[in-house]
Amino acid sequence: MNDTDEKAITVSEPPAQLSQSEERTWAMLAHLSILLNLITGFLGPITALIIYLVFKDRSRYVAYQSMQSFIFQLVFWIGAGALAAMLWIGSLIFSVLIVGLCLMPVAFVISLVPFAALVYGVIAAIQCNEGVDFQYWLVGDWVRDT
Repeated sequence: MNDTDEKAITVSEPPAQLSQSEERTWAMLAHLSILLNLITGFLGPITALIIYLVFKDRSRYVAYQSMQSFIFQLVFWIGAGALAAMLWIGSLIFSVLIVGLCLMPVAFVISLVPFAALVYGVIAAIQCNEGVDFQYWLVGDWVRDT
């Protein structure tokens, strides 16, 4: 077999690692993707997931931060939003029987959970920027132990 008969094999190079500045920027954008939920209602977790998929091989830091953002948004934005929607629908269905009127205050309070999570995340960011070892309520100890 001649050299001319052999097919050229292309070797793909591993993706280039991100600089520390680029890592911080993409990690920040993954966390700030929660703000997209205010406009679209659902694009925040999708954006965090896209950042994870694009950079998972280039930076463990960005992969970790973007996956955290994705899961946080699924639980506290999408999950609480779905629960609030079910409570509102249930209260509207049962409002004919007056019992639904009792569910409306509960549905209203649960509707505030995603926005409270947004404010809580901003407070955490500010405290971390000031050098405070911030821990989320109920989550901080669990994460530290794992």
